[in-house]
Amino acid sequence: MKTIKNILAVVLITGMLFNCSNDDDMPTGPTGPNFTGTFAQQDQMGRPAVNTVFVSSSSKDDFNITVPSNQNAAFQAMFQANLEALSPAYANPGDMNALGLDSAAFTGLLATDVLNVSLDGTTTFFDGTNVLTGRALADDVITVELLLIFGGEDFTENPGLSNDNVDANDKPFLSSFPYLAAPW
Repeated sequence: MKTIKNILAVVLITGMLFNCSNDDDMPTGPTGPNFTGTFAQQDQMGRPAVNTVFVSSSSKDDFNITVPSNQNAAFQAMFQANLEALSPAYANPGDMNALGLDSAAFTGLLATDVLNVSLDGTTTFFDGTNVLTGRALADDVITVELLLIFGGEDFTENPGLSNDNVDANDKPFLSSFPYLAAPW
C-alpha cells in the first residue's frame, strides 16, 4: 500500500511540474484591448426607445450612422409623421404634450437623439418638475416617454397607452459606485 501511495505522489508531483507555467515569463504580445482597425457605428440610442419607435425600418442604418447634429434636419419629418400616425394625442392641429410641445416641436427635440444633461441642476428624465435634464438609474424612462407621446397636455389622455407598468427595478440600486443593482 505504501508503494502505491509513493507512486501516486510521484505521478501527482510530476504532473504538476509539467503543467505549471513559469510565472516570470514576460508576455510576448499585447496585454490590453486592441483598438487597431476600422470601426463603424452600428447603433445609437441617446434616449431609450426613441430610435426604435420613430425611425422607420428602412432608415435604421442611416439614422444610426448620422451624427446627432445632423439628425434633426434628416429625420424630424419622419419622426413627426410616425408620431402623428401612432398617437391619438396629436390627432388635431395644435395638440400638445405636457411640455407644451406640438408634434413638430416635440419630434424636433426627439430627432436629435442625445441624452441632455443638466450641469447645474437636477439630473433626471422626469421628476414632476424637471424634464429631460439627464437620467438617474431609478427614472422610469419608458413611462415618461409614453406619457409625452400619448398623455396629451396633462398626461390624462390615453391612460392605457401611457404607462409601461414597471414601477421599480427588481433589486435596489447601490448607494455608491457602480450604483447598479447587485447581481442575482
